[in-house]
Order: sequence, then structure tokens, then C-alpha cells
Amino acid sequence: MDYQYITTRRDGHLFTLTINRPDVMNAISPAASHEMAHALDAFEADDELWVAIITGAGDAAFCAGGDISVMAEAQTEEDYQMPASGYGGMTNRTTCNKPIIAAVNGIAFGGGFEVALSCDIIVASDNAIFGLPEPKIGTAAVATGMHRLAREIGLKPAMNLLLTASSIDAARAGDLGLVAEVVSQGELMSAAHKLAQRIMRCAPLAVQATKQCVLGGLNYAGVPEAQAAQEAGEFECLEVMMKSEDIREGLNAFLEKRKPEWQGR
Repeated sequence: MDYQYITTRRDGHLFTLTINRPDVMNAISPAASHEMAHALDAFEADDELWVAIITGAGDAAFCAGGDISVMAEAQTEEDYQMPASGYGGMTNRTTCNKPIIAAVNGIAFGGGFEVALSCDIIVASDNAIFGLPEPKIGTAAVATGMHRLAREIGLKPAMNLLLTASSIDAARAGDLGLVAEVVSQGELMSAAHKLAQRIMRCAPLAVQATKQCVLGGLNYAGVPEAQAAQEAGEFECLEVMMKSEDIREGLNAFLEKRKPEWQGR
């Protein structure tokens, strides 16, 4: 599929998706969301791709949120229809057990912040700014942002940001635990690639099982309930991991004092 609003790149087991609308601060229209959904569906389905990075074109913005001009022109809900996987193909994406990194290269407002929150790890340039300003234009962060932020930084800090529609810089986002690493703009993609490489040193099926168990476990009241669900076979990625060739490779490599050669099967 030829894309108009995004670019994609494969580099071995790494997949990079760039929101390519720098003239509008990488704002995401419904058409751009559908392109992102298509690309991320392909990433999710491809056994040779193990990690993804999502970033924005240019130095000013990761994504400034929804395309307000398109939103204002919409006459019906169908005119602003998002894919089943949600805004940016990310906010309702619940089936992807592969890790996705957000490389936030500037402003991440509204839906842009929600896309970043939907990723597993965020790295940010030092000029990055995060916020959910929707109440300032009469709406709310309805694409999972309110729920994710409260779960990720705690109720009171989230309420402070959400009810005032405030923004925070990369350093503060790091203090709150939202951002794993803050680097200069010129070092951002290198930092994201290094993080991806660190992940890919681990067995991909083990990484996928870990992600599924961590996120799936949050659906239970506490650790005992999550552990019981795990032991009852609720997280199928664990069974796939335990029956894989890679688990044998990992054990053999450890005993033979060599680096494992993962196959993802």
C-alpha cells in the first residue's frame, strides 16, 4: 500500500513508522489514522518484525493531535470515523504483544499524547512537550488518554494535568515516570534504536509473553488474581514461549557461554 501521510521503514527486525505531516505539526486526520492502522496491522502480523518505533517528521512535533480543520468540516460521525484500532491506529490496539516505542521529537498534544501513552516505552527529545488540552476547546481526551494517564502517573497528578489542561516538558514527564530517557533532538532516533536493540537482545517470544502478562494482569484486582489467571493459561503467549525453539536456544547458549541466536519461533 502506498501511504500519503506516513512513511515506514524495515531494518532487520525493527519497524519504524513516521507520521509525515510536518506542515500541520503531524496532526492526525482520519485518513492518516487509517494509514497508521494499516501499517501497524502489518507490523503486528509479521513474525519477522519484533519491535516498532513511532515518531514524527521534522523537529517541531511528534503529533499535535487531531486535525482540527478536518474535524470542524465533519458533518457526521462517519466523516470523522477512526479505524477499529483507534486514533492513530494505536489507542484501541489491544492485541499487539510486540513492544512499541514512541520517539517523541517535539509537541505531543491531545491525540498525539494519547498515541504516545498507548506505546510501551517513551523516549523524548529535550524540546518535547506533553499535554491533553482538549477541555480548552470544549472536548475531552476521549481516545483513552484520561484513563491511561491516571493509571500511569497516579490519580492526583493526572487530575492536576487533566482538569487544568496543562502541559509538561520532557524533564517533568521523566520525573513522573512517563518518559524513560530524555536526549537532545539530534540523538533521539539513535536513543530509540539503542533501546530497540536492547529489547531485541532478548528472545522475542519471551518479550511478547512478558508484555501480554503485564498488561493482561492489570485487568485483575491484585497480584494473586493475576497470577492465578496466568497459571490457568489465560495468557497464551506464555504457552507459545514455553514450547518455542528459542527457549531451548536460550538455555543452550547460557550453558555454552555464547550469545543466543533468536529465531522468534
